Amino acid sequence: MAELRHDSWLGYTRWRLRRHLHWLRTQGLARLVAEDELNPVDRAAKAAAKWRWRMAHRGRPPGGTAVFLVGVQRSGTNMLVRGLERSPEFAVYNENHRAAFSRFQLRPDPVVRQLVEHSRHPYVLFKPLCDSHRTPELLDGLGLRRSPRALWAYRSVDGRARSAVAKFGDVNLRVLRELANGGGSTRWEAQRLSADSLQLIAGFDWDRMGPLDAAALFWYVRNRLYFELGLAGRPDVLVVSYDAMVAQPEAEMLRICQFLGVAYDRRLIAHVTPRPPGQAEVVQLDPRIRDRCEELSARLEAACREAPAPLPGEVGR
Repeated sequence: MAELRHDSWLGYTRWRLRRHLHWLRTQGLARLVAEDELNPVDRAAKAAAKWRWRMAHRGRPPGGTAVFLVGVQRSGTNMLVRGLERSPEFAVYNENHRAAFSRFQLRPDPVVRQLVEHSRHPYVLFKPLCDSHRTPELLDGLGLRRSPRALWAYRSVDGRARSAVAKFGDVNLRVLRELANGGGSTRWEAQRLSADSLQLIAGFDWDRMGPLDAAALFWYVRNRLYFELGLAGRPDVLVVSYDAMVAQPEAEMLRICQFLGVAYDRRLIAHVTPRPPGQAEVVQLDPRIRDRCEELSARLEAACREAPAPLPGEVGR
């Protein structure tokens, strides 16, 4: 989740340092290293594998297929990134990669286009969660030689709400309170929200709401963009479920590989510990938020079950 207000570089740097120190205290070093991909041995091994792939394919012309991993923060996107980047065919730009992102948002389109067209890898993966509202423009407006594709990742609202509060505290609460009070129109969180979503946010008494309510409502208004932006049914967008991935990692990764045209390899799920489906801990939410979230959950699950129509074989091989 991006910061609330840090206009100066120094202020932003201090904020990031404080945030990482907080995560270190509350979640431990192992979790921080895993989430931020700080293990030097693991990073070196992946870099070496990608270098070997480039050397073995030196005759391949530059340019790849852009893949945009979008959705809502704390929806298992790091798990997906860690899996796909194990394939040496992928160049990966996570949201903290300075070549592609500035403060977790994508750099201007010409920069993104250059990274894709100059890549020596068949696939160029970006994780622009703060730009999820721009998914149609990223798919249709970059002018790339090969048609991009998008993965819209989602997670159960209860799981996402718990994870977001544990990771970011009351950030969603402060953001939605600002929007409800008529501010924050230039924030990325507010972009492309429908009139109904904005009216819904404004209808709550945010002095009485808690962080879990806010995290759940944020899940709702940002995930419903998948439908409001006309992404449902598009053959170049695949809905991916975190809960399905942890329950049946091989089946879910196979869906992703088939959609992208990537050869499946068990190494892509080696980091995932399967967990049998069970009754997840249900958080206490305002009934109005719960009802909305349950309805949207059913729509997302239905979309996840509906495989998109096959695309032409425009993979960047």
